[in-house]
Amino acid sequence: MPDVFDGTFLAFAITAVLFAGISKGGFGSGAAFAATPLLALILEPGAAIGLMLPLLMLMDITALRPYWRRWDGASALALIVGAAPGILLAALLYKVANPDFFRVLIGLIALGFVAFQLARARGLIPPAAQPMGQKAGGFWGMIAGFTSFISHAGGPPAAVFLLSRDLDKLRFQATTVLVFWAINLMKFLPYAMLGIFTPQSLLADLYLAPFAVIGIWVGVRLHRLVPEQLFFALTYVFLVITGSKLIFDALT
Repeated sequence: MPDVFDGTFLAFAITAVLFAGISKGGFGSGAAFAATPLLALILEPGAAIGLMLPLLMLMDITALRPYWRRWDGASALALIVGAAPGILLAALLYKVANPDFFRVLIGLIALGFVAFQLARARGLIPPAAQPMGQKAGGFWGMIAGFTSFISHAGGPPAAVFLLSRDLDKLRFQATTVLVFWAINLMKFLPYAMLGIFTPQSLLADLYLAPFAVIGIWVGVRLHRLVPEQLFFALTYVFLVITGSKLIFDALT
């Protein structure tokens, strides 16, 4: 990781943290993971995810309070229990794979997110005919745990399950907040054991923490002022560019 006061690092890191905070604040929810591909352009993938996790946990705590006990407990439990083996699998893979492998994975997840969202918006992915059961929730939770460990990108797999459960907007958002609060807590110990956190990354987190809170504050207010479609359009372009660049860098 470069010096905390390095100009390039600060430009990328502050932008990434503000973006994640704005998304976690309720504006463009589900796109917060786009911060990881941005950071992975200037950092090793492990350094990028290690830098973001404490900040995402801070955002989770901030977002959890207004949604307290408004979630769907059964749906949340299925995803959280299923996430555990997904996190374990990703941790085992992290021990043996090289950084370029993870650059490709992060890039593919970024491009996959765009493809999933566009397909859903155009009706190419029809809504589930009936609510998925707990076993299906465990499966999608496992996928969410794996992708969340790799690049903090568990939102789309979790959404596939939750969208089938016929939840209203409030319960959907509250369940998502609870699930990723729990998943991020579960990721903390494996990250620490694998040496993903460093004294320098934790120092950087201290400097970046105010921007995480500012991002959430801005996200709450932008939700009322700016069309969310514009935010998502910019997010898709950004993810296609960064995802493609990560894959190109890893393969060349």
